Amino acid sequence: MTGPRYKWVLVAVCFCVGALNYADRAAISSVFPLIRADLHLSNVEMAAVGSLFLWAYALASPFAGMLADRASRSRVIVGSLVAWSLITFASGFVTSTQQLLSTRVLLGFFEAAYLPAAMALIADHHAAATRATAFGLHSAGLTFGLVAGGAGAGYIGQYLGWHAQFFFFGFLGLLLGVIAYFLLHDAAPVPDVRRERTPVPPLLAGTLTLLRIPSVIVINLASMFVSAGNNIFIIWLPLYFSETYQMGLGRAGFAGTFTLQIASVIALVGGGLFSDRFAGKKTSRRMVIHIVCSFLAAPFLLVFLAPRPDLIAVSLCIFLFAFVHRFGDCNFAPLLCEVLPPRLRSSALGLHNAANCLAGGIGVMLAGVFKADIGLGGVFIGIAGFTVISGAIMLIGRIFFLQRDLARQAELNDQDALELAASASR
Repeated sequence: MTGPRYKWVLVAVCFCVGALNYADRAAISSVFPLIRADLHLSNVEMAAVGSLFLWAYALASPFAGMLADRASRSRVIVGSLVAWSLITFASGFVTSTQQLLSTRVLLGFFEAAYLPAAMALIADHHAAATRATAFGLHSAGLTFGLVAGGAGAGYIGQYLGWHAQFFFFGFLGLLLGVIAYFLLHDAAPVPDVRRERTPVPPLLAGTLTLLRIPSVIVINLASMFVSAGNNIFIIWLPLYFSETYQMGLGRAGFAGTFTLQIASVIALVGGGLFSDRFAGKKTSRRMVIHIVCSFLAAPFLLVFLAPRPDLIAVSLCIFLFAFVHRFGDCNFAPLLCEVLPPRLRSSALGLHNAANCLAGGIGVMLAGVFKADIGLGGVFIGIAGFTVISGAIMLIGRIFFLQRDLARQAELNDQDALELAASASR
């Protein structure tokens, strides 16, 4: 399939694949009570289920980004989808804590290959004028997957047992892999006269190249605090609803994902559209959006100061926090793409994922460690602090680094244009 509409077909396919990627990782949190009872898990072991996945994901992400800069991005996506679906299906046969932790590590390794390749492929097909919108739609798919995975796994687990949800999502992934194989294809190569002079560097050298750009460090550091908070919510919120309001698994899984993630879906799509229109050719405005949204979102989490807050009040505050927060978060990937050349996008997004998952795993583990002392409500209040820190980091980057890095990339783009024109005239 080709033509001007294909770039949106691509986003639709990646929406579905990304949704399953996040559904597979999030589904387990909704059946934690069943797994805890069956395998006799402690709070720390439950945290390890989430943290080991994220740390494996973090370890594999830089290599995944490097792979997607060297191989067919569409085929990396399909290969990742099939591999993680097989691991998910195999997880249905788990009978011990060690086996469960092993499958989560393998799932992290194979899922890591998807996101850098998918984001770079979308960026290849979408110019700056539609890139944030495309990224927002794709991110909405990831968020939709959290809702579907959390709620679906809860209901499947409640009626068929916790093993059954692994079989269901694994089979669904293999079916989607066949569809993606026929519908995804790479974009035509973009002329890059620096590519032959400076080919894509090895992993270590490429990482050092990225880390010499201050805005890359700023964006990744700010995103790490966001990711720590997001993953704490994803892993622990269903259990909070189950313990605090004595909900059944299906209802707790739905309550712990739907309110949080439906707000995120709306915000990611709306935020992407707003960012493309508000920023225009002034990329620095994308960072301003994130800064403002971070400071506006944090106070909503103060609702958890109450020992057992009203359920409606909690749901409303979670919705408002997620909406405002995610409205700004959708600017991370477009900012990275606009301060870097296309040949380094997958590597940069792989590094971005690695940083996020490292921080997310630490956040989930810390939540498990401190849960007994301050409760999940106290842990969630800490997310407000992470949110403010993220906004402060981006404010520093906006004042001191972003304009200079954008100017440097614009100068390199101008040099490329001149060299291409000279080459064409010869």
